[in-house]
Amino acid sequence: MKWKKKYSMFKIQKYQLIKNALSYELANFIFNYFLLKKDAVEFLYKNNIVYDNNMLGTWTDKQVPNTYSCYSDMVMETLLVKMLPIMKKHSGLDLIPTYSYARAYKKGDVLRRHKDRPSCEISCTLHLGGDSWPIFIDPTGSNNVDYKTKQILPHAPTGNKVSLEIGDMLVYSGCDLEHWREPFKGDICGQVFLHYNHVNGPYATENVFDSRPMLGLPSFTKTKK
Repeated sequence: MKWKKKYSMFKIQKYQLIKNALSYELANFIFNYFLLKKDAVEFLYKNNIVYDNNMLGTWTDKQVPNTYSCYSDMVMETLLVKMLPIMKKHSGLDLIPTYSYARAYKKGDVLRRHKDRPSCEISCTLHLGGDSWPIFIDPTGSNNVDYKTKQILPHAPTGNKVSLEIGDMLVYSGCDLEHWREPFKGDICGQVFLHYNHVNGPYATENVFDSRPMLGLPSFTKTKK
């Protein structure tokens, strides 16, 4: 059966491309919402109407600096819950949501090779709109980054290139597999990362909702720093 084949691919590879996880119309709506929010927040910050407290988004994300990023946007958190049945189906695991994180990437941005923190045990990157930007994933599970110098070690595997169209998502084991994106040559790309923990995994109890009292809350409400 087709479903069993997809499930076994994730079980073996620890990643799986899901085509049309969202309809084009819904993905495009969320993308345009996020761009409008980015412009509105930029206006508020530049005119000192509100200050950057990570509730409305930020341009100070260390992983991709000077690019608009937003932890726990309400629409993205709703999507986090909406996609849970699909994530369970294709991973074959019983999952609980931890948090969402969205970015509006711009030309020249790079997502460095890395593995994720425990709250990102099972994750997906979902292409909402704009130009396509392939993601690379190393299925070997090896460690190829010197985390003191941030340099990639010699002879690191080149990884597998995965291209996403609008509405597609890549499900992957973020703590096990290194993943990255090479310099972005397009103009803008909207992506949302949806993160989950396995209910019977080592991180489930301490990382429920990414250590927040509930979904939808900003990062400063975490009980565990």
